[in-house]
Amino acid sequence: MIETYSWSFLGLNIDGLLAGLATMCIILLTRYACIAGEYHMGKAFRYVFLGFGISGVIASLFFENLLVSAIFAVFGFACLWGIHEVIEQEERVKKGWYPSKNMDPKKD
Repeated sequence: MIETYSWSFLGLNIDGLLAGLATMCIILLTRYACIAGEYHMGKAFRYVFLGFGISGVIASLFFENLLVSAIFAVFGFACLWGIHEVIEQEERVKKGWYPSKNMDPKKD
């Protein structure tokens, strides 16, 4: 059964606000992790995203609180989307849009 408890502030239900804020933070976090992970580990970082993504989605199934469950699900699916973004990030690095760890600074 889904828990009906809601967060409130001044008598207003702020569950949607908290979910939106958490989603924005998760997207920003996974975007930065994609850039930094690809820089340090290359394409292999997609397996880190795979592990966190599956873990987040499975964890969301075990929480009764709808807000907490939704936040874990958003985190899990953002990480699963990150697998695609790591591959795209490698293409961006090849185009020169982002720095490469293997770049030789003496070439320029």
